[in-house]
Amino acid sequence: MGAAGSAGERGAGGTRACLRGRVLPDQHLKHTPTAVQAFQLTPVFSPYPGARLKQEAISFKLKRADAVTVTVIDSRGNVVATLVRGREVPRYKQLSLRWNGRRGIARRYEVVRTASGRVVPVALPSGPLAAPGDYRVEIRLQRAHRTVRSPRSFALVAPSRARR
Repeated sequence: MGAAGSAGERGAGGTRACLRGRVLPDQHLKHTPTAVQAFQLTPVFSPYPGARLKQEAISFKLKRADAVTVTVIDSRGNVVATLVRGREVPRYKQLSLRWNGRRGIARRYEVVRTASGRVVPVALPSGPLAAPGDYRVEIRLQRAHRTVRSPRSFALVAPSRARR
């Protein structure tokens, strides 16, 4: 057998592997998009007076349309704030919202316009400010019966002592 015709080799698209004398079936790797895509978070924010970034910016897309509940969780997985409940999100439509750093369930929203002209709702939980620390966003997809956490965390930081 020549190099191209030896056991365990085949051209592109039909490659077979040979393992201890056995020929394995063709396997094709498929890119399966995740249920929640294009997650974007502000790495650090501080909801205190005088801070430059007073709100956490949260943005994502869904592979399939679904009703979502968006929560902020602490490093132990405890829910700190519920930003939206049962909100319908169309597939591949970017959902952007902001968190004011307060604990509790958002029952009111303020609408802000970004520098690019996009309108973004700001969830306004009215509890006390959350403690400084690392947080993640958790998205519950109601029809898919699935919960997805943000791949990265973000930090809520206290005001700098140097500013006092």
